[in-house]
Amino acid sequence: MNTSQLADWFILSFSLFNTILLTWLGLTVLLNSDRRTWGIWLASGALLLGGAFFTSHTAVLGLGLARLNRTSLIFWWIVGLVPAIILPYAWYVVVLWYAGFWNSSPSPLYTRQKRWLFFVTGLVIGGLVMLALGTLTLAVPSPQLFALRQFLRWSIVGIPLLGMSYSFYVILCLVLSLDALQRPGPSRRIMGQLARQRARPWMVTATIVLLAVSLLVASVVLWVVQAARERPFTDVYLSLTNTITLFDLIISALVALAVFLIGQAVVSYEIFTGKTLPRRGLARHWRRAVFLAAGMGVVIGGIIAFEWRPVYSLLLTALLIAVFYALFSWQSYLERERYIANLRPFMTSNRLYEQLLTAVTTPTTLDLLPPFTVLCRDILGAKLAYLVPIGPLAPLINQPLRYPPHNTASLPPLTELANLSATSNTPGQPLPLNATEYGGAIWAVPLWSERGLIGFFLLGEKADGGLYTQEEIEIARVSGERLIDTQASTEISRRLMTLQRERMAQTQVIDQQTRRVLHDEILPTLQTVMIALTQSEAGENGRLAQAVRLLTDAHRQISDLLHHMPTTVVPEVNRLGLITALKKAVSQEFAASFDEVVWDIPAEVSERTRQLSPLTAEVVYYAAREVVRNAARYGRGSGNDANGTKRPFRLHISAHWQNGLILCIEDNGVGFRAQPINRGSGQGLALHSTLMAVVGGALTIDSHPGQWTRVTLQTAPPLPASASSA
Repeated sequence: MNTSQLADWFILSFSLFNTILLTWLGLTVLLNSDRRTWGIWLASGALLLGGAFFTSHTAVLGLGLARLNRTSLIFWWIVGLVPAIILPYAWYVVVLWYAGFWNSSPSPLYTRQKRWLFFVTGLVIGGLVMLALGTLTLAVPSPQLFALRQFLRWSIVGIPLLGMSYSFYVILCLVLSLDALQRPGPSRRIMGQLARQRARPWMVTATIVLLAVSLLVASVVLWVVQAARERPFTDVYLSLTNTITLFDLIISALVALAVFLIGQAVVSYEIFTGKTLPRRGLARHWRRAVFLAAGMGVVIGGIIAFEWRPVYSLLLTALLIAVFYALFSWQSYLERERYIANLRPFMTSNRLYEQLLTAVTTPTTLDLLPPFTVLCRDILGAKLAYLVPIGPLAPLINQPLRYPPHNTASLPPLTELANLSATSNTPGQPLPLNATEYGGAIWAVPLWSERGLIGFFLLGEKADGGLYTQEEIEIARVSGERLIDTQASTEISRRLMTLQRERMAQTQVIDQQTRRVLHDEILPTLQTVMIALTQSEAGENGRLAQAVRLLTDAHRQISDLLHHMPTTVVPEVNRLGLITALKKAVSQEFAASFDEVVWDIPAEVSERTRQLSPLTAEVVYYAAREVVRNAARYGRGSGNDANGTKRPFRLHISAHWQNGLILCIEDNGVGFRAQPINRGSGQGLALHSTLMAVVGGALTIDSHPGQWTRVTLQTAPPLPASASSA
């Protein structure tokens, strides 16, 4: 092993490393992009052109320049120099596209770089024309092209014009790229600004390394071209082989470093693929591609440099691929085991069935804090997080889940976030947040179900300071939706089970009370009446009057008993319609409780409520009547406003139709939170919110203490006639 072979080994290893990685990156950017826009095609094409250049570089090194005939020399000349001319320009345009040059025309970046882009475009076109003319002179060694050869070799102050122009062109492209990276334009991509900030060091360092490479290449080109003015190029190459080899090694190593930096930016922050978030799987595959490229480069480069027999090359390559595939399978198995371990808390049974059936008293609320803690700490790696329900499921869940559990930061209303997510073109994308305003959370992941938006998963910064990956956001979304759905379903089951037990206990009490009243009070009275009647004679008005009085008392006791028993009177909703029945109930039962009742329900809405199923209409009717009853009983308060003056107590009932009935009942009373505890526990509204959820609707309460209370009843869209009849 001599020095020349060792240097060739290193050069070939770096060249193969660059070839494999650039080809992998080019295909990865193209195949994993969100939308294959022209910028994606350009970035992918530039990376593949880089792979083509190093393919030519490896072939020339492996074959040897002296062994190439004219046809082979022309072929590798084109394969190598076309990428060498296009790549600086392609890198410049890709950086402009990434920096937002075309996102907003009046931006400072556009104004600053527009003229330079046209100028550099002219340079690359001129360079390709010169390459075509040079290829023609090399392919056709005719004396008639002597003037063209002299023109291509034209020099100024002894410096070849083409070499000087190429050096100026490459340096200009890289300097302009640095300017675009340092002062980019606006970003249309969600989290694009943050991704730019974190990817900028990688991109700037890669550009600086490429600038150093361009300076080295320019120096070598100028030196070789200057020497070629005195003797043939082949003689120059043979005489300066060791020096050129050293420069080639340094340049290949610097390019390998630049390729690694670019790849790190691509997979860590998805700067070219258009994805909103990086993907953890892509980063893992990138690391494996680096190891594979390094191993293949070292093995195959050594075989070519030391001129081993081809069979050894095939055997070592096959063994290397087998070992790599075995390691890949092993890592995949470990990742699968880790995923299963992380998902185990979510797959474990919550014993809800046993809790509901074996609880002697009221069933306890399901504790979902342990799996939520595991999700945030072990899977997402978040410093803090909140799971906040909104929409139709919010009344069924008392408090949002928090991580860490001792976090007591207050959260503002999420109405604005809900509106932003509902009107967004990509409703599933996370929304950036102000950490100060939202208790340290910086991202809001919308959670959806068939009923619409059901909550937000608010995430703080990651514990390691990195970005959330696409997989982590998907896990947060799916897990958050499942936790909210589980908690709401559990609460519905708990409330229904509590209601059933209360009804059973009430039935037993009333049954015993009925037996006692009939046995101890009514039957003795009737027996006394019967004895009095049998002993009475005609004309004994006193005894008859006593019997009538006793019968009257027995009748009253039976009436009172029946009055206190649970009634099963069928409401008039089905006959009169929901709105008409509700108006009748308010006017007959609660008219005296309000100074004014305002109805704001269009006739077409009242007519459309007949589309509701009888069960849904009945549930809405009783829920609305309970709301009005609460307002009548607790809403007036002292009847004075904040200044102590008397104010009229008004009830406003409105309705509109939007994918179902939306019925709003509002009063200007003391407010829901201002009620004393001993004036109502709120169990009635809790029961009716549960029944609304059972029929696919929702009951939501909004109150401003001392000013107003608004309760909204919303139903699910009614089924078509054919579906409901089926």
